[in-house]
Amino acid sequence: MPTHTVADGLAAAAEEGRICVLAARGHRDLQQCASMYPTLFPSPPVDGAMLGALALSTAFIAPWCTAEQLRIANRASLWVTAEDWMVDSVATSLDSVTAIASACIAVADGATPAAGDALGQFLAEIRDELAAVPAFADAQPLWRDEVDKMLTAEVLEWQWRAARAADERQLPTFVEYLDNADNYGASFVNVSHWLATADQETLSHLPELTAASREVQKILRLVNDMASYERDLKTGDLNALMLGVDRDEINRNITERIDMCRTLLQELEGTCAQEARYLAREIGFTTGFYRGTDYWGTVER
Repeated sequence: MPTHTVADGLAAAAEEGRICVLAARGHRDLQQCASMYPTLFPSPPVDGAMLGALALSTAFIAPWCTAEQLRIANRASLWVTAEDWMVDSVATSLDSVTAIASACIAVADGATPAAGDALGQFLAEIRDELAAVPAFADAQPLWRDEVDKMLTAEVLEWQWRAARAADERQLPTFVEYLDNADNYGASFVNVSHWLATADQETLSHLPELTAASREVQKILRLVNDMASYERDLKTGDLNALMLGVDRDEINRNITERIDMCRTLLQELEGTCAQEARYLAREIGFTTGFYRGTDYWGTVER
């Protein structure tokens, strides 16, 4: 016997259609951003499918938001894409990578980006839009810390890749690699979104939410690696599967971490119910999405 009626299916599809409207509006905004900064978003690998997928992810992770409320999350996700491209594909030396990181951290601190620094200019736009939110004045150090953590992790991974290129034996351990998951950028996006949308009660619990976000981010790092392994072999990017662990072991690790995060998020429901749901949906959407594809188009380096 069917467990869902025709009426159930109609209502579910209507809600999914509403969420897709949020994604469509977000997609158009991301297209406009990409057109303003063509050096940050070359096509390929940044194409319409990637921009659409980014907008879909934020819409389905936080479907209770309006398109305007998702704007910062969308743009922060796009900025992470640009930063990742600049570090992995444009920077040619450790000095150039550290220069990118230092310039962006300075912008997060409030500095004016240098002329010609498109990555810094885009980050400054996000910063200035957040600054219009009253809570940002007190919370900017936390947001700046997320930028710092992400870029510091990017520099370390660049060093690991450079060492591996010189000697295949020069690899981090699996634990070291996963502890560096801030380079994935999800926690930066999450904190940016919460600062843009959360109420004062939620903002008072940002440290706990950020700690939970960092645990969720490790799951996202691993499911991304499972999806992108073949491409990473071609581009020289690091991947958990290159570190002496196989797919079965990583799947077990993901399962254990999901169970741990489920308990952690249930504890957070009492004080931050919507944000706990956000993180749970982030795990669910991302694990489902990466079963079939990832965000990047064809990448040539």
